[in-house]
Amino acid sequence: MDDNQITEKIIGAAIKVHRQLGPGLLESAYQECLSFELNKMELKVEKEKPMPLIYEDVQLNCGYRIDLLIENKIVVEVKSVEALNDIHIAQVLTYLKLANCKHGLLINFNVTQLVKGVKRLINKYID
Repeated sequence: MDDNQITEKIIGAAIKVHRQLGPGLLESAYQECLSFELNKMELKVEKEKPMPLIYEDVQLNCGYRIDLLIENKIVVEVKSVEALNDIHIAQVLTYLKLANCKHGLLINFNVTQLVKGVKRLINKYID
């Protein structure tokens, strides 16, 4: 399965979760339900994946964690906020760089229609 097919499955699962739960819950609830749906699709899901920072050839464990890493290549950051802003986008782009992944999804569940809360992001430094 290529990255686009995987991201389509992730977005479909997120829409299903949003339709059932609606907006207004904690991020952790959406993360767990999305993980459950993706596991049902037999996708490899890693929750709260620790992400070390490499600085001057030294690995530093700074406490960074990717909400969901799907199939070792798609970073998913789950939010439940009033509005997404530039810092949320920067966070996902940083995780893409640290994880050496090309594609990421930033999903805000605190919206009336989930399609308004989904942003696809690309790490332009990876082919």
